[in-house]
Amino acid sequence: MIQLIENKTSRLGLIAKNNGFSKKAASPRKTRLYFELIFAVILSLALGQAAPAQDEHHHAAGASEQLGAISFPTSCSPGVELPFERGVALLHSFWYEESAKQFEAVAAHDPHCAMAYWGEAMSYWHPLWERPGAEALQQGWAAVEKANAIGAKTQRERDYIAAIAVFYQDSAKRDHLARATAYAEAMGKLSAQYPDDREAAIFYALALLGSRPPDDTTFANNRKAAAILEKVFAARPDHPGVAHYLIHAYDNPELAPLGLSAARRYAQIAPSSPHAQHMPSHIFTRLGLWQDSIASNLASVAATRESVEMHMGGASHQLHAMDYLVYAFLQCGQESDARKIIEEMHSIPGMTADDLSYPLTEFPARYALELHHWSDAAALEIPKGVSLGDRATIFWARAIGAARSGDAASARRDLKELEALKSPPEQQRYSTRESEIRLEEARAWVAFAEGKGEDAAHLLRAAAAREDVARFELAIPAREMLGELLLELKQPAQALTEFETSLRLSPNRFNALYGAGRAAELAGNSKKAASYYAQLLKICDGGAHSDRPELTRAKTSADACSGAFVTPCDSRICMWSRSGCSLATPMPTSLYALLCFEVACQSSRD
Repeated sequence: MIQLIENKTSRLGLIAKNNGFSKKAASPRKTRLYFELIFAVILSLALGQAAPAQDEHHHAAGASEQLGAISFPTSCSPGVELPFERGVALLHSFWYEESAKQFEAVAAHDPHCAMAYWGEAMSYWHPLWERPGAEALQQGWAAVEKANAIGAKTQRERDYIAAIAVFYQDSAKRDHLARATAYAEAMGKLSAQYPDDREAAIFYALALLGSRPPDDTTFANNRKAAAILEKVFAARPDHPGVAHYLIHAYDNPELAPLGLSAARRYAQIAPSSPHAQHMPSHIFTRLGLWQDSIASNLASVAATRESVEMHMGGASHQLHAMDYLVYAFLQCGQESDARKIIEEMHSIPGMTADDLSYPLTEFPARYALELHHWSDAAALEIPKGVSLGDRATIFWARAIGAARSGDAASARRDLKELEALKSPPEQQRYSTRESEIRLEEARAWVAFAEGKGEDAAHLLRAAAAREDVARFELAIPAREMLGELLLELKQPAQALTEFETSLRLSPNRFNALYGAGRAAELAGNSKKAASYYAQLLKICDGGAHSDRPELTRAKTSADACSGAFVTPCDSRICMWSRSGCSLATPMPTSLYALLCFEVACQSSRD
């Protein structure tokens, strides 16, 4: 459960408002922190950070701000060296609102610093988030023209400015991917020309990630970027961009295990950045490490709210962290906490209609579908003011909810609405691939509701095959849906195969673990059923915070499958007995006696 305590000292990431030009530290103040984070914060302070190389600086607006170690020499006046590097550090943590302000301040202090306008141009393009709109493209090109008008004093600086100019120039005539690819090529040449400039290599790696073709399933750009970054990471373990971009490079089911080291490191490098607190949860989510994801995103929300109190930009960043929180809470039996997040988003100050369009649709839809509240999903309403792309989420959820409630007619109507919905590119929340997969999922469940089971299975198999090669985060996997469909069609052995495949790609998902246990049980594989039920109970803390019927059944079924009496571990002592096997071993309180029994008794039998 979420609990709050008062922390009367300044938080790790306290951020000053002076843009780095003053050495005055921010004053300590009260901040609210979730109790789950306290030990992590203490541990982070105790461990400290690896000493940076001599030519790198830890950048702060106040003495307590930590954004990582950056070295980016320029020909600008010495008085703006550290503020400029702070701007680069902000760029590397995608704090674009603040980096733009920082570079504007640098330009004000040194009007002859052409690179300040390079920094502004870099702040208007968010390569891994969204494509810049017309206004951002105009602002970016204007910054490039100012940089060129001033004239950089070194060839290296002129090359940096020329590289970003390639992206903004003729934006009305060239499509986004072509310009992003051209920028990546320019950065590749710059990095090769200045092999000792690690910033060039790091920005080149980011450019590769930002120019990856959307339907590329080989992750060629990701692998190339990762190879560059791993070399720099070994030499610059305190650089925020390296750890950050490694996480992005490995953010897919196939490569995610390789990103765990960077994920563990990034929040320690730049604890003042809300995005640095959140970003590790991309890897944690891929690996099914739900409590790690929860702690990461609680820290991100706290950091965002603290920065907002300091009148800094990026208030909407917390919505992204809340997105991951809702997903993680639902996977580990903390649905009441997920519900609180959904309710809280309505009262967050400073949010625009565009900020709230996605969470107002996605959060309730996910909550209803993940909990199998089919009638609630079928009754979802479209909030006022949401984009056409987000309206599609409601029709998708309603079609599935109605179909699984047995209301084929309503499901068919919602499916037609979904099929007819065409949103302009700037309002498309999901990639073409993901939108098409959701459409196929809705069609499959409508077919099932209409008594066409084989057709439904065919549609979901096709959707799952497409999704497996590039599984989306925070999704309800199509292959998991296929497993549930096969259970409905009384094909438990085939369902088990699908659940197990889904779990390899998306580990520790609640419904996949329960579905695998149920399918194994119905297929007569009691040992495998007990194992999946035990794992579900383990990640849900034995159901201590949930009344989901699946957990009740898992406890009962696990007992029947294993012959063991299942009870929560008490006072850190796990007791069990069966057929002469009797042990008493200290175990974490969150494990169930069944799991203890299976491990210990199997060892005794062996």
